[in-house]
Amino acid sequence: MTELNDQALLRYSRHILLPELDIAGQQALLAGRALIVGAGGLGSPVALYLASAGVGLLSIADDDVVELTNLQRQIAHDMASLGRNKAESAAERMRALNPEVTVRVIGERLTGQALADEVARHDVVLDCSDNFATRHAVNRACVAVGVPLVSGAAVRFAGQLAVFDTRQAASPCYHCLFTEEGEAGDGPCATFGVLAPLVGVIGSLQAVEAIKLLAGMPVTSGRLTLYDALDGSFRSMKVPRDPACPVCCSRPQ
Repeated sequence: MTELNDQALLRYSRHILLPELDIAGQQALLAGRALIVGAGGLGSPVALYLASAGVGLLSIADDDVVELTNLQRQIAHDMASLGRNKAESAAERMRALNPEVTVRVIGERLTGQALADEVARHDVVLDCSDNFATRHAVNRACVAVGVPLVSGAAVRFAGQLAVFDTRQAASPCYHCLFTEEGEAGDGPCATFGVLAPLVGVIGSLQAVEAIKLLAGMPVTSGRLTLYDALDGSFRSMKVPRDPACPVCCSRPQ
């Protein structure tokens, strides 16, 4: 376990006060490795909260550049970031927030073997992308090596959150919930719009689940949480594992 010096004890004191975390949980966070796929609306709060929480290694991947329309909701970036790669821009904010964590920039779209290799290097993956093709690719990579996946989505006034931990025999995967047939996207913000704080709500919830996973706290896998920002309601439902799922059906029951 990573030893906490006096500065770290002070920095993370509000975590350490939580009996569910305590020093052991914070040490686990400092030894943890998280991969963030996407440095946009969802990835921004995820990146900043995981950095501030002291997750030891944070890899952030995005091949896009910051545009003016992003600044309405992508809080890891600012006017000085315009035209910069989003992963690089977010990493700069993360390091400024907590220079004690290691931040890796992956300024490209992860696909194929590169995606598989990166997933295998981490303890948890946070899918903060905005299209089904990437989500399914990330899910397949996570299932293949048994790395937990924290998935988020947000568009208009609707948000979704789910954790898929296929290390658990009864856990479904993302494909059990959403098949790959149909549209390749799920309503991009550029087409349908999105309420700015909505991505902050869902991204923050993703960060909560990732911290729990890394710290060894109980996490409910295979539960879909839906948030309606118009009426302020949350509701959740259990997602059953599909025994015929082409992605995770080969796992033991």
